[in-house]
Amino acid sequence: MSRVVFDIESLGFPLESFDAETQTYLLRFADSPEKVDDVRKNLNLHPFTAQVLCIALHNPDTGKGRVFFQSEQADEFQSDDRQCLFSSGTEREILAQFWDAVQHYEQFITFNGRGFDCPFLMLRSAALGVPTTRNLMPYRYDPSTHCDLLDQLTFYQVTRRFSLDFYCKSFGIPSPKANGISGLDMRALMEQKRYRDIATYCYGDVLATAELHRRWDEFLNYHGA
Repeated sequence: MSRVVFDIESLGFPLESFDAETQTYLLRFADSPEKVDDVRKNLNLHPFTAQVLCIALHNPDTGKGRVFFQSEQADEFQSDDRQCLFSSGTEREILAQFWDAVQHYEQFITFNGRGFDCPFLMLRSAALGVPTTRNLMPYRYDPSTHCDLLDQLTFYQVTRRFSLDFYCKSFGIPSPKANGISGLDMRALMEQKRYRDIATYCYGDVLATAELHRRWDEFLNYHGA
């Protein structure tokens, strides 16, 4: 079975970039400065109020990776081990490249992909008029097509949910947050034009997810006859 692990990074548009009616709608329950701040932060989470900054893919069988990321100018580079190629483009371009790549794999692996990455990619692509090539939201309880590790490690929400960083530390996997960057830093990184840092951070999440999947597959995935 051909497999790919993927992850995205997103960034909400400034609240002020929306028209007055939309701002009123988004702020309708924000009756304090703290709640207004929460609204601003949560814009990152929704495909109609945020953009895709980066999409990283990793093939756990070949060790090869591809990362598509936004940048102000054309940029392409390889990882230090030369196993991953990073390419820049507009948001539409990186979405189109993702859909071209993901259609060739029988199984895709994510961490909380069902709750975030997959619907975000599908809806954001539709909003921008980018054709999708497959359904990223198949039947939830069959991981043979989409293995969402957050579903698997909580036994479909029976046990407590933890972050990718927490699971990695629990399984003795180097945390992708060890370099001091987290998803909360995306706006600052974009403002500083540190596009490569966003791309390499996203790929780090994918590598960690791939290793977490390997542990799950070895110790928790039932392979009965």
